[in-house]
Amino acid sequence: MSESRGTEAAEGSTRRLPVVEPGPEQPGPPAMEKHVPDVPESGAAHRFWSARRVPAGIVALLVLLLAGAFLYDVVAVRTGRDALGWRRDLARELAERPLDDTWVLVGAGVAAALGLWLLLLALTPGLRRVLPMRRTHPDVRAGLHRDAAATVLRDRAMEVAGVQSARVRMRRRKARVRALSHFRELDDVRADLDGVLDDAVRGLGLARPPAVSLRVARPGRKG
Repeated sequence: MSESRGTEAAEGSTRRLPVVEPGPEQPGPPAMEKHVPDVPESGAAHRFWSARRVPAGIVALLVLLLAGAFLYDVVAVRTGRDALGWRRDLARELAERPLDDTWVLVGAGVAAALGLWLLLLALTPGLRRVLPMRRTHPDVRAGLHRDAAATVLRDRAMEVAGVQSARVRMRRRKARVRALSHFRELDDVRADLDGVLDDAVRGLGLARPPAVSLRVARPGRKG
């Protein structure tokens, strides 16, 4: 009896478990194609326009004060009062003073300069310190401050062996880098800086990457 049970236990221990064979592959739902919007070229990223709040506020305030003064005087005359002295003097001066008078020419020049300044503010975008970045999405615009970009380039330049100090002046079209090297050959340092700065400029993601103007020199002697 015991031998038969042991034989059954041994047979049961070596029994092969059933394996579920995979059936025919079921067709799944069709994969949805992702729509990638067309990314505009780097030249399509335009500069940011300034709100011009301060010049607009000053002009609006001056126009309001001048119009209010004239309106008050006109209403006063309509109600039977005398016109203000400054308006009578202004009307007399405009009627009697010749056009080639010095003060007339000065006033006309100031008015023309003010008008040209306002036109320049209206036709230019402003915000020169914000550099437009490449647009990776048609509905998103991004900009990078010039000081932040200069800081990135300076930090990358300081990582080059042999660079003691670096100074970066960032403009819209050019980045001027001035580095001081206290050891290594200047040509080697300049070659390393060229590669590092080119990579750093590309990494900024600007729509119009600025050209890098690099100058490497030795630090001056103290005393």
